[in-house]
Amino acid sequence: MIFTNLFKYCPRCGSGNFERYNVKSKHCADCDFVFYLNPSAAVAAFILNQKGELLVCTRAKEPVCGTFDLPGGFLDYNETAEQALAREIKEELGGEIATAKYLFSLPNDYLYSNLTVPTLDLFYLCSLKNDDGLHPADDVAEFQFLPLTTINPEKFGLNSIRKAVEIFVQCSKFQVQS
Repeated sequence: MIFTNLFKYCPRCGSGNFERYNVKSKHCADCDFVFYLNPSAAVAAFILNQKGELLVCTRAKEPVCGTFDLPGGFLDYNETAEQALAREIKEELGGEIATAKYLFSLPNDYLYSNLTVPTLDLFYLCSLKNDDGLHPADDVAEFQFLPLTTINPEKFGLNSIRKAVEIFVQCSKFQVQS
């Protein structure tokens, strides 16, 4: 559901005169408050092992439960992207990041509790201090390391993750050939 159809009352004054202002905002005719639904920030990690294989997770929860994903998640309040990345890797896999290099960002629409939330997903190339002892937890049902040549982006359920994997695999092919 689109947020402009979901919220009927002004969060400031409670008025029912809370109407769509534009595609990303609503305006209250009584108190003049404008609410904007700006993108939430999220992070995702491309983690390669010593063989150059990519760590791929299987989603344990909706949306798109059972599809492939990269480890990551939403930033918490007052948290940097790098802190969120480290926290998510710890929560989802029990891993500890050794290095993290920012690669690129992509917009996404994330369905949460029947609400489509716009996100800006930040992608990092990461290495772990140790990939022994990793275990699936939180949003991860299972994980595996796959050779980049066998990765099928269509198996990734979230749009931005799928597109990021396409970009990453394509760029990795060029690096291997050079």
